[in-house]
Amino acid sequence: MTQTVELPRTSGPGTGRGGPWRVIVRNDNHNTFDHVAVTLAQNLPGMTVPRGYEIADVIHNTGQAIVWSGHQEPAEHYWEQLRTAGLTMAPLEQG
Repeated sequence: MTQTVELPRTSGPGTGRGGPWRVIVRNDNHNTFDHVAVTLAQNLPGMTVPRGYEIADVIHNTGQAIVWSGHQEPAEHYWEQLRTAGLTMAPLEQG
């Protein structure tokens, strides 16, 4: 008789398929700080306008910033909303 030995999980379900999807906004010469901050606040859960200004500053000074990360489907949704609002988007990345 064969006995099946079930090993305990060392990580949660869904791991091993890469990390969360990252939504990245890039710096450009046509969006204002106001537009970036307000757009982020209007489209990303939990984002405030003051936090949007902080992220706009990071984008301006470093060239880009991760503005949201998580599961693929909402990442695609947020990426599209931000792109439609005129922000310059990097391709979605999986971490």
